[in-house]
Amino acid sequence: MSTSRSIPAPSRNTVVSELRAAGCVFAEDEARLLIEAAATPTALRSMVRRRVAGLPLEHIVGWVDFCGLRISVDPGVFVPRRRTELLVDRAVELAPDGATVVDLACGCGAVGLAVAARGRGVTLHATDIDPAAVRCAGRNLEPYNGHVYAGDLYDPLPPGLRGQVDVLVANVPYVPSAAVDLLPPEARLHEPLVALDGGADGLDILRRVAADAADWLAPGGHLLLETSVDQVDAALAALAGAGLTPAATHDEELGATVVIGRR
Repeated sequence: MSTSRSIPAPSRNTVVSELRAAGCVFAEDEARLLIEAAATPTALRSMVRRRVAGLPLEHIVGWVDFCGLRISVDPGVFVPRRRTELLVDRAVELAPDGATVVDLACGCGAVGLAVAARGRGVTLHATDIDPAAVRCAGRNLEPYNGHVYAGDLYDPLPPGLRGQVDVLVANVPYVPSAAVDLLPPEARLHEPLVALDGGADGLDILRRVAADAADWLAPGGHLLLETSVDQVDAALAALAGAGLTPAATHDEELGATVVIGRR
């Protein structure tokens, strides 16, 4: 009678080599995360194969480190980028104690969650049009008593929030349609197009958010949106055209730009 022997897990050096050969710039860091996340040698080999094939690391391990928080990210859901931490920083600065915060196009809920985690007494609401994102955000925001709604931008929000929102954050897509095919494969192949494509000049969704923001913001409330440095002038014009007082901020280290409109 033959007996089966368990196959040992690949060594750390082997994992690093495979990841590096596949073009992973941070192969050593990724190897550590995969090894920590794998429950068995078989799971580790599977995870390494998926990463080598181009799946986002965050989808494989099931979480992303964002603003120092471990936030769940399901397969097929947009992965928060580090540059978006600027959006959180500015939102926290502008949120009063007990703020009502709304996170539009929330994805996994990372931005709203990070604002709530650093704010005082925040009441958090979030929306997304993608059912997978809504499910993911619902789990992430539950510890903060966050409310997550399925629908397009403002449409699913409770009417009672009109004129009551202190901080409105929206990391909407701002990649021009013609540039989507130039994105890294792990983004364009494994994240929803609705979270990437911002229309002809990248600002279609931003303009829609800006147009209705004043109806939802409290007096003195702020709308914050991430954009690219090349789109700042057009984004500020959209905010001003919606009756908001516009401003912009940039972080060179993060490579991040945020436009802000005040009611």
